[in-house]
Amino acid sequence: MAINLTLALTFFSFVGSSAARVLLTLYALTLGAQPSTVGVLGGMFYLFPLLLSLPIGSLADRYGSRWLLMIGALCGASALLLPYFVHAIPAFYVAAALSGLALAFFHVTLQNLMGILSRPDEHARNFSNFSLVGATTNFVGPLVAGFSIDYAGHAVACLYLAALSLIAIVLLLVWGHLLPGGNRAAVGGTGTLKSLADREVLRMLATSGLVQLGTDLFQFYLPIYGYAKGLSASAIGAALAAFAGASFVVRLFLARLVKHVSPEKLLAWSFYAGAIGFLLVPFCRNALMLGAVAFIFGLGMGIGTPLTVILMFSHSTEGRSGQTLGLRLTANNFVRVVGPMLFGAVGSALGLPPVFWINALMMGSGGLMSHSRAKRSR
Repeated sequence: MAINLTLALTFFSFVGSSAARVLLTLYALTLGAQPSTVGVLGGMFYLFPLLLSLPIGSLADRYGSRWLLMIGALCGASALLLPYFVHAIPAFYVAAALSGLALAFFHVTLQNLMGILSRPDEHARNFSNFSLVGATTNFVGPLVAGFSIDYAGHAVACLYLAALSLIAIVLLLVWGHLLPGGNRAAVGGTGTLKSLADREVLRMLATSGLVQLGTDLFQFYLPIYGYAKGLSASAIGAALAAFAGASFVVRLFLARLVKHVSPEKLLAWSFYAGAIGFLLVPFCRNALMLGAVAFIFGLGMGIGTPLTVILMFSHSTEGRSGQTLGLRLTANNFVRVVGPMLFGAVGSALGLPPVFWINALMMGSGGLMSHSRAKRSR
């Protein structure tokens, strides 16, 4: 029952976060925001996850997850209520920061719950299920945001999406007691330093950051590109949903793939598919082409994130899994904060195509590094 509750909380919290990114981006664009402004807005989504993922992971180890998740749900609801009442760009920065704060509480806490609620032989299966729910939310979130905007307008869509956080609050109030508590004696001050001294952990942090950067920038700049081409919010949401649908399909086979192919080789092909997706986006002229490219991208990069989660959890010290996963999310969110701001400046200076082509080069380099590592491991 606790596993099912964790998956349900994952669905409602991540749908809200995914939809909020699309809604706030498109809403800001209608208010006249420039690519550089939207880039800063994108960075604000991940400011608090950057600063707080590691402390929240330690708190989850020590105090359990119920009330941390409750705080996250309250922040998520507040993030979407603010732009309903205040229609100004500064309010969007605050809303994005609150949405990021919610994500900080949700992400590390829910990942950690999946690990500690699973036996060692269930890790691949349960993390695969967790990633499938994540892929589903990436599919549902943009669609809900797009159709809500087209049906009711940007402001009222904020109210619709805020209701998702309220559902999470109800689940926690009714069944939150089923979630495991923490262990105050398990957390020490040297856990982070020990993790950073492990060369394999450092390598996985770098790989995970690159996977996250590619995935987020694709999802972040696809709406901007679609908007520039005159596509409707529903068409943009459908293209992002194609990415999520492909991620769902490939994650169905994650546990089976890990048994037959080394994780490093899987990561290499994940990066190669990501490079192809970035390379092709600037040549898309309609929603159908954009959706097809997003699907190709999702087939590759959709498997990268769960692979890095599994590998990081396997390298965690007993009783400090939340701290280790928090360290991973800290590294990921560093590139999430810096990436949109950096590439927002590139987009404003050079236009959107160079943003996609530079990312294609980065993904290709990641594939070569992972492929080389796979050969050495073999």
